[in-house]
Amino acid sequence: MKDPAARTEAQEEPDAQIIDRVRRGDRDAYRLLVRRYQDGLYRRALRDTGDPDAAADLVQTAFVRAYENIWRCRDPERFAAWLYRILVNAVRDHLKSARRRDVSLDTEGETLPLADPSDPVRDAETSDLRARLETALRSLGDTMREAFVLKHVDGRSYEEMTELLGVSIPALKMRVHRARELLREALESDE
Repeated sequence: MKDPAARTEAQEEPDAQIIDRVRRGDRDAYRLLVRRYQDGLYRRALRDTGDPDAAADLVQTAFVRAYENIWRCRDPERFAAWLYRILVNAVRDHLKSARRRDVSLDTEGETLPLADPSDPVRDAETSDLRARLETALRSLGDTMREAFVLKHVDGRSYEEMTELLGVSIPALKMRVHRARELLREALESDE
């Protein structure tokens, strides 16, 4: 069993140092990056696709592409943003391909966790609202959905969002505002 202190040091090791190790041929070092980012990337891919299997595949694709192109990461201190961008592009490609094949992106609620098993009426209302919200989110354009999710689901600041997406703060504010308006309209029209 590994020393817990060694595990803590590895978790605290900056991305740039880990990337340097990977670039020098230490393949095991990449596992640290995978462990560090896989859960967050999976949650993001699942929100965008609504499909747990597709989300897992997209995360794996993003990690493989990042590993194969690690030498292209110009600023290793911003690895998270670079990796996130790879995932976002993979998700966009997946969704475009799915639309071309005319595959429904709707979920039947099977991936929604129970909010409160002791109150089935409230749980049903919450599940219904979540399903309607997820459907409305998927109806937004990619750029608006991405901005809305980063701001209101992930809780990112506009500064973080601009770093991740390479878009100006005013443009992001407009996307979030417009997404909010469209979501409000979609939810009100469902009532």
